[in-house]
Amino acid sequence: MYNGYYYGGYYGGGLGAWGLPLMIAIMISLYAQFKVSSAFNKYLRVPSRNGYSGREVARFILDRNGLYDVAVEPIGGNLTDHYDPRKRVVRLSRNVYDGRSLASVAVAAHEVGHAIQHSEGYFPLIIRNNIAPIASFSSRFVWILILMGFVISPFLLDVGIMLYLAIVLFQVVTLPVEFNASRRALLQLENGIVYSDEIEGSKKVLQAAALTYVAATLVAIAQLLRLLSISGRRRD
Repeated sequence: MYNGYYYGGYYGGGLGAWGLPLMIAIMISLYAQFKVSSAFNKYLRVPSRNGYSGREVARFILDRNGLYDVAVEPIGGNLTDHYDPRKRVVRLSRNVYDGRSLASVAVAAHEVGHAIQHSEGYFPLIIRNNIAPIASFSSRFVWILILMGFVISPFLLDVGIMLYLAIVLFQVVTLPVEFNASRRALLQLENGIVYSDEIEGSKKVLQAAALTYVAATLVAIAQLLRLLSISGRRRD
């Protein structure tokens, strides 16, 4: 559910022209993380009246969409739920996998939404899956190169910015993927899994999660603009 791509940065040299937007974006990101945790914990305590567990909901939706070969497995941690397109596995954290709450079934349905996207060849998901290895590689080295760019050569700063651009692209393309998965999840839940008066609670959990992706994208874009501004000043 949470994509795990949150990138810190270099904050030396004062706020600068893009420092304030960056700080605002970080504050929004912190609020978003609080919001998703708050919504998830709230509806984790609200049982789904049908009594289905997250695992049962995931399996039911997968089978209903002909995805019999996609497995559902538990994974450790909290809000670590995700779909692995390489191994075709939906992995659910324990409080989702075994849980029978509105939060549990909403998160399970969302992750299955990604599996359905994969089976249908949803284009934004294909793009994200192709960018993901580059973004993962970039996240390990980008700040080393940027810091070396300040000390050794502006060329290394430019290379770091290029790597950071891959991270920004990943964040941007993640937005339609996540929003679409949530839309698919709600359609599935409305079709015989939760009662109509329970949809609003499920929607709040998914909306709070979506806010984290929006916030992460804003942070990434603001940081990129700040890096470009710093690079430009160093060349003047």
